[in-house]
Amino acid sequence: VMIAGMFCAIAPEFVKMCELKGDKAEAEKAQAAIEVMRKHTEEYGYDGEWFLRAYDHNGNKVGSHECEEGKIFIEPQGWCVLAGLGKDKGYDIKTLESVDKYLNSKHGLVLNNPAFTTYKIEYGEISTYPGGYKENAGVFCHNNAWVICAEAAVGHGDKAFEYYSKIAPAFREDISDLHRTEPYVYAQMIAGKDAKRHGEAKNSWLTGTAAWNFVAISQYILGVKPQYSGLMIDPSIPHEWDGFTISRLFRGATYNITVKNPNHVCAGVKSMTVDGRAVDGNVIPAFDGGVHEVEVVLG
Repeated sequence: VMIAGMFCAIAPEFVKMCELKGDKAEAEKAQAAIEVMRKHTEEYGYDGEWFLRAYDHNGNKVGSHECEEGKIFIEPQGWCVLAGLGKDKGYDIKTLESVDKYLNSKHGLVLNNPAFTTYKIEYGEISTYPGGYKENAGVFCHNNAWVICAEAAVGHGDKAFEYYSKIAPAFREDISDLHRTEPYVYAQMIAGKDAKRHGEAKNSWLTGTAAWNFVAISQYILGVKPQYSGLMIDPSIPHEWDGFTISRLFRGATYNITVKNPNHVCAGVKSMTVDGRAVDGNVIPAFDGGVHEVEVVLG
């Protein structure tokens, strides 16, 4: 189901590229495939409060409320929400509520819950680890970023930044005696809530977390996201923030962006000016070069 969610979230970009190239036939073919995948994933991939992880080779559900252990897995949740699967039915918000309820912990989001307590041949390696470590309910930092992106995408700036700060190395320096890995690099895993040493990190450097968290903080929380037509500004930040400033080099032009949050909201662009001129919407038109001053007001 994670792969289905990724397909539904990413494939629309392929459709846009085809349309920009003028390849209408390929765009229509891809869009039809997306619609089929969306239909089947919503019908067979949603478990009532979250999305399934998969079906095994016997057709049994993995990551379902029907399972005794491993009822919910983190991987499909972020991607299915980013894809907007079941959004019209409220699946996105319900799914993120379930992630917070079952997977959240003091030191990040665990991979699955409840942890496996015995070896199960149908789950293989996952169930060989002690509870709270590695794939058996450890905090896998890599896939935490997908949920951070999803929370930000639905406007939950407070929750997105909470999850971001729980695993970011700089935020863990004051617990270095527990964390026990370098304070300047992500770990692959932080011991989960079922572990003896919840919060202890392992396997630093062995992860793609840094790249994904850069996407999460820059494109989803700060909300500076490249588009085909320009640069979209769509922050999703903690409501306490007064705002922030960021400089972005994009297609040879530099944009000095000031975001103001006078009403202390998490998301929603009220107005935007570029070089002192009001711009409709929240996409800065692409310039050929130069330095441009952008002011964004949330509200």
